[in-house]
Amino acid sequence: MEILLLLSVFVIATCGLIYELVAGTLASYLLGDSVTQFSTIIGAYLFSMGIGAYFSRFFKKDLLSWFIQLEILVGLIGGISSAALFLLFEHAASFRLVLYLLVGLTGTLVGLELPLLMNILKDRYEFKDLVSRVFTFDYIGALAASIVFPLLLVPYLGLIRTSCFFGILNVAVAIVVLVKFKREIKWARYLKSKAVACIIVLVGLFIWADKIMTFAESQAFRDPVIYSHSSSYQRIVLTHSRLDLRLYLNGNLQFSSADEYRYHEALIHPAMLYSPKRSQVLILGGGDGMAARELLKYPEVEQVTLVDLDPAMTKLFRQNSMLASLNDSSLLSPRVHVINADAFQWLKENEKHFDVVIVDFPDPGNYAVGKLYTTAFYRKLRHALTDSSVVVIQSTSPYVAPKAFWCVNATLQECNYQTIPYHTYVPSFGEWGYVMASPGPLAKHHDSLPAGLRYFATGTFSQMCDFTADMQQRKVLANHLNNQILVQYFEDEWGKYQE
Repeated sequence: MEILLLLSVFVIATCGLIYELVAGTLASYLLGDSVTQFSTIIGAYLFSMGIGAYFSRFFKKDLLSWFIQLEILVGLIGGISSAALFLLFEHAASFRLVLYLLVGLTGTLVGLELPLLMNILKDRYEFKDLVSRVFTFDYIGALAASIVFPLLLVPYLGLIRTSCFFGILNVAVAIVVLVKFKREIKWARYLKSKAVACIIVLVGLFIWADKIMTFAESQAFRDPVIYSHSSSYQRIVLTHSRLDLRLYLNGNLQFSSADEYRYHEALIHPAMLYSPKRSQVLILGGGDGMAARELLKYPEVEQVTLVDLDPAMTKLFRQNSMLASLNDSSLLSPRVHVINADAFQWLKENEKHFDVVIVDFPDPGNYAVGKLYTTAFYRKLRHALTDSSVVVIQSTSPYVAPKAFWCVNATLQECNYQTIPYHTYVPSFGEWGYVMASPGPLAKHHDSLPAGLRYFATGTFSQMCDFTADMQQRKVLANHLNNQILVQYFEDEWGKYQE
């Protein structure tokens, strides 16, 4: 009995942490700002476990029966939690209230489990051995969960199936204990029927997870979802209508095929006109291959090195025929070398110099991305440049988020870059901003552009550098790694449009 119940501790700890990680990941997908979401989810979950531990003092009789009921209840609530939250996101009047109620309920039940087990085992071990064994299995289970969740569960099962799978494990523990000790347990037949019913529900959800997710995402996006995948880093969704194809990462629009050319031509071609040399080009981000497509229009570009964190993105835009047609199969070009790595870490090890650098990261809506807009990052980037190299950085909207936009400019200037801020209109996004920068003076070195551009022309750049009164430069702080003020600017300004 002792070994079985100690193994139950391992399963309980693993399942409990998985439910916590699922809630934090799901909240970051749907609500953004992963640091805030994980911090508040973890805090609420641990607080709820404390409440559960407190109430365990009132359970004095039939402890095995109560333990089995708790396992069944935790398995059911934890197992259905992600499916329920995805389905309720577009319809709940207060999604955060629902989210924290589920987190609180799950945490309270998990907090009840371990004290009950310790009470069950207290007559079989000395106190010091009991505490040692229970917490050893508890911490080993937590370690196992933290390792398998990002490496195996999210990319291969997804959030709904992960929740269901560990819900099934919780209920399975209840069934095993029930069968092993059925003579000592009250209401054994009732509990067995309850456990089997929960297993059936969870297995059904596991099987239908893709359809549930498709339905939930169809409510969240205006156009039909044709592809969705949870990688180790983000939720990738593609929608398609008769007008366009759209890419969303963690619910945020990245491009529309109807007008992405305006964004990417404005991103690439000014820097190519201002750079005296153009043979070696570095793209940081840009896993969709659109920026690489524009660069390959220049015959003098000998090699494009593309560093993007997520291999799922570059693989998708390399292998899917519809997407490869959008980027002109740029990621398959022998002139393009794709590296899947964290750009910050890659720059630390890089020893090569580049003529042009394209920084095409997502908006700085959380601290994980915000670090790629800091003085620390731009100083590290300086080692990959010559004095005449030109960098361009996508810098969010100077109309919607002027403080965030001008913060990027101020951060570059604090790192002793010369800068030229500019903007353009992209119908899917509105006014969008960029900052071109160089360690040395910025001057135009070329006049000709590749044939076939649909938007950018040499005569339009001066207009792009003109900012109207509502986009004029603001007094802002530079973005440092230790404060990440840019994320605060971004959240404050964009938040007004997302409420």
